Amino acid sequence: MTPPPAPTVLAVIPARGGSKGVPAKNLAQVGGIPLVARAVHACLTSPEVTDVVVTTDDPAVADAARAAGRALGESDRLHCVQRPAAIAGDTATSEAAVLHALDAYEAMQPGRTADVVLLVQCTSPFLTREDIDGVAAAVSRDGADTAVTVAPFHGFVWRDGSAVEDDTYGVNHDKAVRPRRQDRPQDLLETGAAYAMDVEGFRTHRHRFFGRTTLVRTDPARVLEIDDPHDLARARALAPLLDPSPLPTREDIDAVVLDFDGTQTDDRVLIDSDGHEIVAVHRGDGLGIAALRKAGVPLLILSTEQNPVVAARARKLQVPVLHGIDRKDLALKQWCEEQGFDPDRVLYVGNDVNDLPCFGLAGWPVAVASAHDSVRAAARAVTTTPGGFGAIREIAAWLLGPTLTTGSTPATTTPTT
Repeated sequence: MTPPPAPTVLAVIPARGGSKGVPAKNLAQVGGIPLVARAVHACLTSPEVTDVVVTTDDPAVADAARAAGRALGESDRLHCVQRPAAIAGDTATSEAAVLHALDAYEAMQPGRTADVVLLVQCTSPFLTREDIDGVAAAVSRDGADTAVTVAPFHGFVWRDGSAVEDDTYGVNHDKAVRPRRQDRPQDLLETGAAYAMDVEGFRTHRHRFFGRTTLVRTDPARVLEIDDPHDLARARALAPLLDPSPLPTREDIDAVVLDFDGTQTDDRVLIDSDGHEIVAVHRGDGLGIAALRKAGVPLLILSTEQNPVVAARARKLQVPVLHGIDRKDLALKQWCEEQGFDPDRVLYVGNDVNDLPCFGLAGWPVAVASAHDSVRAAARAVTTTPGGFGAIREIAAWLLGPTLTTGSTPATTTPTT
C-alpha cells in the first residue's frame, strides 16, 4: 500500500523594512549574520520544512534572505514575496502577512497547496532548527491544530492597580503567600519565536491560535525578542555564548581580505626621534599567509593608513595592498566586482569600528581576539589569538588544517622606511 504523501510545510518569515524601535531591524547583525538570514537558516535546515517564504517590502531584506539561501545551497526552496503597502505598516498584523504569503506561494507553485504554515519571527535571534522541527511536527504529524514555542517561567508577575484599585496585586500568585518555586504551578512563557497552524483552519479563523494547541518547549536561555536597541545589544553580547560557532573552511570562502593595524599588528606604533614609525608583526602570520598563497587563496590587504609600513609588509608577504582608503567597504566592493568574487564568500578580518562596514558586506566577517567589543559582537567568528600575535595564522589553520595551529613564533618589526 502506497503511503500518503508527506504534508507540505511552508515556513513564512515576515520581515518588513521599517521599524521604529530599531531602524532596519531585520537587517541588523547578531553574531555577524542579519536577523532575517538567521531565521532563514533555521527554517531551511529543518527537515520538517518544505519551502520558505520571506515576505517583505524591502529589497535589501530580500537580498539578504536570498544570500542565506544561496549559502546553504537551497535557493530553490527560498522564495521572496513583495508585501503590499497595505499590510506593511506598523499596524499590520503578522497574520495578514502570512495569509498573503500563502496565496502568493501557491500562485508561484501551480498545483502545490500548503498543508501546514509556520510563522517564524526574525526578532528571535536564537531560534533553533529544533524549535522549527517541534512546532511543525506537532501540526503536520501529531494532529495539533496549532503549536507555539514556550519556555519555563518562574517569575512572580505583578500588576500595578494603584490607579484603579489603590493597590498592586500578583497576577500569577497571591502576594500574601511566597511559595517555593518547586511548590508553584509551572508557568510557561510564549517566546514569540515560532508558531505552526493547520492551513485550512488558519484560513478559516485568520488567527494563529484555534482548536487544539500544542506547547513546544525551548531553552529559556535562548528566549529574547528584539524590540529596542538594548535588546539588540544584549543579543550581540550573548551570541558568542549561544550560537554554535562553526569556523569557515576552505570550501566556504573564495578570498581572504586582511586589515592591517590591530589585525596583523598589536595596534601599537613605535616612533623614533626622527619621527619614523615601526610596528611589530608576527612571523606566524607570515607563515600562514604564505600557506594561503601556496594553496591558491586570493589575498588582499586593505588599510585606511597611508603609511609606508603597510606597503613594505605587503611587499614582503607578496600580497596586493590597497591603503590610504577612506571607505574600505566601497574599496572592498569594487575589488570583489573586479575580481569576480561573491562578497558572501569573502572572509574579511578586522579589529576596530572602521571595519564594521566591511563586516556588513563580507559573508565571513572575522574579528581578532583583541578587537573592539562592537566588532567582536558583529563578527561571525572570533580568533582566540590577539592581533599581532598570530591571529592570521590561526585563521589560516581554520582554512587549511591543524598543521598551521598557532605556535609561539616570535614577532618581528617592520620599519616605515
